[in-house]
Amino acid sequence: MKLINGKNVAKSVLEKVKERTLKYEKKPGLAVILANNDEASKIYVNSKEKISNSLGFKSSIYRFDKTVTQGKIISLIHELNENPEVNAILVQLPLYKHLDQQQIIELIDPKKDVDGFHPINVGRLNCGLKPYAVCCTPKGIIKLLKAYKIKISGQSVLVIGRSNIVGKPLSALLTLEDATVTLAHSKTKNLKSLTKNADIIISATGHPKLITADMITKGTVVIDVGITRQLTGELVGDVDFEKIKDIAGYITPVPGGVGPMTIASLMENTLELFEQQNKRQE
Repeated sequence: MKLINGKNVAKSVLEKVKERTLKYEKKPGLAVILANNDEASKIYVNSKEKISNSLGFKSSIYRFDKTVTQGKIISLIHELNENPEVNAILVQLPLYKHLDQQQIIELIDPKKDVDGFHPINVGRLNCGLKPYAVCCTPKGIIKLLKAYKIKISGQSVLVIGRSNIVGKPLSALLTLEDATVTLAHSKTKNLKSLTKNADIIISATGHPKLITADMITKGTVVIDVGITRQLTGELVGDVDFEKIKDIAGYITPVPGGVGPMTIASLMENTLELFEQQNKRQE
């Protein structure tokens, strides 16, 4: 077993982002909208702010309590779309239940959509065209595989989870890398038969220890995107790490695997959007 260290790869990505940022007199601007009470989201947003500031970015966090209206968020997004100092806009999901999440995402200028969730960016990705930004977690997973020189082309890759945030865009990215992709989900029958025949398994369901040792063939690459906090306070992934680590060829830990790559990809996306916008103005 070889442990895939997401922290080290993320550090390398961020160092390159910082190096590129230093070349510019004007700095990238990232705006984050936080409209939920989720503790994990608050921690995540604070981490994004700290890292973006360490890179020299100009970050702005807009925090709202549960009295915020749809109109207020819409008005803010229009302002951010028009603000030339803001190059990247991120709406931290999930939102308060009374807010229309899809409408809000679709109002973001696709050229400032740092998460790559806008239908135009999703459509471009699925058509094999370059999106303005690629979804952060899938982008980070591809970077992890390449950093460890894990072959993707021609490999049988099983993606478990069909979310718009991970599963679907990741399947599109893997297809562009010439992998043979199977997308499994909660209605998939006999998941074990699929895991046993996969060269690479990527699980993003949020179901703790869904993937057990008897489901893995020796040498399989296992990427764990899931993260759940147990009642004991322990963070666990979709994969039974302790029982699988000696069977897998490569495996990501939870935490410290995919998570750091998501934030690193977000920062890289912010810089890339900034560069794209500057290029269009030249």
